[in-house]
Amino acid sequence: MEINKLIKLGVDRIKGRPYGNPILEATLLLGKVLNVDKVYIYIHGDEEVPDFIAEKYLEMIDRRKEGYPVQYIINEKEFMGLDFYVEEGVLIPRPDTEILVEYVLDYIDRVHGNEDIDVLDIGVGSGAIGISIAYYRKNANVCGVDISDKALKVSNINKERFNLNNVTLIKSNLFENIDRNKKFHIIASNPPYIPKDDIEALQEEVRDYEPRTALEGGLDGLDFYRRIIPESKHHLHEKGLLIFEIGYNQNNNVRDMMEREGFINIETLKDLQGLDRVVLGIKG
Repeated sequence: MEINKLIKLGVDRIKGRPYGNPILEATLLLGKVLNVDKVYIYIHGDEEVPDFIAEKYLEMIDRRKEGYPVQYIINEKEFMGLDFYVEEGVLIPRPDTEILVEYVLDYIDRVHGNEDIDVLDIGVGSGAIGISIAYYRKNANVCGVDISDKALKVSNINKERFNLNNVTLIKSNLFENIDRNKKFHIIASNPPYIPKDDIEALQEEVRDYEPRTALEGGLDGLDFYRRIIPESKHHLHEKGLLIFEIGYNQNNNVRDMMEREGFINIETLKDLQGLDRVVLGIKG
């Protein structure tokens, strides 16, 4: 069957899914099976595809039709211009998180220039935050911690994928296995922040397939901020930066916590939809 006909068949099967982009998803899935990029698919629409490839592609389409995230099917998600390896058991990187990373990259340039600095990524997951920082700022020595063995496996794959020697990965429940005397210039985190009772209302792809431990932040979604903010003071250099991703309605609560712990110059950054998404402050 020709590429164009396979794409149309795939689109027809998955086009009823909410929140989906059937043309893009069908193109990504066929590209994965053929080991080619999207441009190749667009240019070679009349090319014949062997039956066994077509069958494998349609099996993927059927998995997507059932709600399985396309990123887990192709084991890849683009973030900050990098193609991260992902698999079930780690959170799929979101475009809104790039706002946090872009701020940190600019902050490093403004405040530290080319001097060597230490960065801690709490809840490293796939490595989207920490590995992106390490990739684009070679003077940043990044330590990523996570309690999940799957997350550490995936972030290690991405560390090797991007050939980074300025990344260290540690199994740790937040600061538990970090040397008590170790100080960082920047601590960044995208912690679980969805309130427990809101999980069931999430879209199917997230609710049923992404790891709940990377989503749920307790009854009000704020459990991890309560734990990270006080402890971070012991691990930040003077005037060090603490920066979080937050839920759209958690800005005031997180800012209040940081103010109570003595952080200054607290700022809130908005996401692509104009919602509060990042809170940051400087150790006072």
